[in-house]
Amino acid sequence: MHVLFIIDPLPSLKAYKDSSVAMMRALVARGHSLSVALQQDLYIDEGVVKVQSLAIELLEGADLHQAAWWREGARSDVPLNAFDAVLMRKDPPFDIEYLYSTHLLEFAEKQGARVFNSGGAIRNHPEKLTITEFAQFTSPTLVTRDMDRLRVFHAEHQDVIVKPLDGMGGTGIFRLQKAEPNLGAILETLTEHGTRTIMAQRYIPEIVAGDKRILLIDGEPIPYALARIPLAGETRGNLAAGGRGVAQPLTERDYEIARTLGPILAQRGLLLVGLDVIGNYLTEVNVTSPTCFVEITEQTDCDVAQTFAIALEQAVGA
Repeated sequence: MHVLFIIDPLPSLKAYKDSSVAMMRALVARGHSLSVALQQDLYIDEGVVKVQSLAIELLEGADLHQAAWWREGARSDVPLNAFDAVLMRKDPPFDIEYLYSTHLLEFAEKQGARVFNSGGAIRNHPEKLTITEFAQFTSPTLVTRDMDRLRVFHAEHQDVIVKPLDGMGGTGIFRLQKAEPNLGAILETLTEHGTRTIMAQRYIPEIVAGDKRILLIDGEPIPYALARIPLAGETRGNLAAGGRGVAQPLTERDYEIARTLGPILAQRGLLLVGLDVIGNYLTEVNVTSPTCFVEITEQTDCDVAQTFAIALEQAVGA
């Protein structure tokens, strides 16, 4: 297969722990070739969705802690359907340009491109809002821009988490306890004075044991989660916020959540999904660029990237 990664700039990736790089290495090990492109390299020319792509080769034996782990090949402008598979791995934020990209990817699929995750599926599954479809697995949740409703929710539950709908890596997340002196200021800031919709959830004390990332590949759960354990005194478990990642087997509740959502999301065009679970509660459904491949693989007997590469081959019939 010739696989195109639509991704952030290669020099910006921490290759030694980056899930996209792990995917690349697994694909190359199985005999496939790679190209990369940035989101801005997508375009439509006379009705055909095209991309300016860059062929790359991975340097054998390269130190992934160093910059030089790939070699650049030729650049080419080709229709997106020229590739056997297109992997959309651009990190959030999910802004208007990202939205346009999902439309271009969806148009390309109608022209024969094989895109994972599909443009329409990414667009239709906003990562924080999607949990509301599966309310049986969530803690009490409110989505609104109305500060009066948010105040009532806080008064009812007394210990809540509030967060923007388009953040990543733990940015913009606040814990509002019973006697929060800055309640009004925080809500005004996050909602931009009632003009921006946010999410509020009842605080889940089990966060101290970790915010678990459960990976679904073609609807099937990887048998280990990565529990991202917060720093002492920190509410957020995100690795980007300093959390410590510990791989652990899925619990019965983890499997219940994963096996309920997995087939539904796979049928909708989501080959790779990352579920976030705290305690017994689903808190997020990640579909843009789920991570934690490397950490799980290094700590267990499960090669996540290899599993993904095999699933991708099966999806495209390679």
